[in-house]
Amino acid sequence: MLKIGLTGGIGTGKSMVAEVFKLLQIPVYVSDMEAKHLMVQSNEIRNQLIEKFGTEVYHHDLSLNRKYLSGLIFNNPHALQDVNAIVHPVVRKHFQEWSEKQQSPFVIQESAILFDTGLYKNFDKIICVTADEEIRIQRVMKRDGMDAKAVKGRMKNQLSESDKIEKSDFVIYNNSELILPQIMKIHDELLILS
Repeated sequence: MLKIGLTGGIGTGKSMVAEVFKLLQIPVYVSDMEAKHLMVQSNEIRNQLIEKFGTEVYHHDLSLNRKYLSGLIFNNPHALQDVNAIVHPVVRKHFQEWSEKQQSPFVIQESAILFDTGLYKNFDKIICVTADEEIRIQRVMKRDGMDAKAVKGRMKNQLSESDKIEKSDFVIYNNSELILPQIMKIHDELLILS
């Protein structure tokens, strides 16, 4: 079974692409969603986060204190690296276990930070979803109610689109192009490879 990474910067539409693959009966593991779940469910993550950042990182009911954690990592790249170093290995292991249970020619893991974390090395092929910066900014402003400056700040923390494209095996352009034919072409190629 092939393992495919799906990535793209904020506002590119990678989640929409993931939904199309799901409709094509391809199992998709959404890293961000699973990481949030594991940060609450995993004793390993909880213990390490408490050890690193203190008991305030969780509420009394053991739910994650997202506001507190966000405040810690917002302008502190070292704290963000620490959180990632705790969470990413558990997510990676969870994806591996999840993959082994799937009955499909290939599976997809969606993650915005495949290249940033070195996770890309674990995949047979990488799909990158991209779009022009101005289109991405408008999408995120509309979706998240953020202003353009805040969106640009988030973009600055991500690997450049050109670097992602260069390192990917497939690229889906999500400006005004039709994306369904692009997805179908990649789907068909991956079926041949698997």
